[in-house]
Amino acid sequence: MAVLRTDRLSLAYDATPVVTGLSVEIPAGQITVIVGANACGKSTLLRGLARLLAPKGGAVYLDGADLAGLSGSTLATKLGMLPQQPVAPDGITVSDLVGRGRHPHQRWFRQWSAEDERVVAAALEATGTSDLATRSLDELSGGQRQRVWIALALAQDAETMLLDEPTTFLDLAHQLEILDLVHDLNRDRGKTIVLVLHDLNLAARYADHLIALKAGEIVAQGKPTEVVTAALVEHVFGLACEVIEDPLTGTPLVLPRPRRAR
Repeated sequence: MAVLRTDRLSLAYDATPVVTGLSVEIPAGQITVIVGANACGKSTLLRGLARLLAPKGGAVYLDGADLAGLSGSTLATKLGMLPQQPVAPDGITVSDLVGRGRHPHQRWFRQWSAEDERVVAAALEATGTSDLATRSLDELSGGQRQRVWIALALAQDAETMLLDEPTTFLDLAHQLEILDLVHDLNRDRGKTIVLVLHDLNLAARYADHLIALKAGEIVAQGKPTEVVTAALVEHVFGLACEVIEDPLTGTPLVLPRPRRAR
């Protein structure tokens, strides 16, 4: 069952088309990872799914409803988006930032409540950031900040979360930490999660459903074991490689051919 889908979606920046006539279904309750070469339309597609970029044609549907017809507050309670480079006010504390995730649930007749307090505390606990609550976001390391931003998205309490390259600028250990957290949010809380990732091996390790883009079009999708082949990697990334089974996870592992062996 698709919780999020597009019907002949076209997206562009000014007069430059990036995604044209794309139809895709995001499986409910799974981790979907979008991969592809630079400038292939990955982040653009994610922005379209989040209604941050208005369609030039076609539509996006969430639980059967056209996103264009949903109010901002309704959409925010159903769909959470973490952009590639989120921005926060200078000096804001972790607890204040994560608390902003509750804004879509506020009304003029319903202000901050014990339930909001509980949800924020649970989001901090789930992301391992409770001990950072009183600290300024500016003081934190890259990995800590990413966990706080995910806590914000989690406090929003949306069933579907869109994360645009959440491991960017992180070392390998912190990349795995963030992706393990995402995995836990999916398995333990049933969140539908859509990620954009650059690292194909990490995408294959963590994805239930993998979507490969090239020039704004889907060239393959399905389970990582079905999608990640040497032929596809060469077609999508222009990279000659061998694909073997990861001895630790059983997922596809891409081994680029050294230049002298091509």
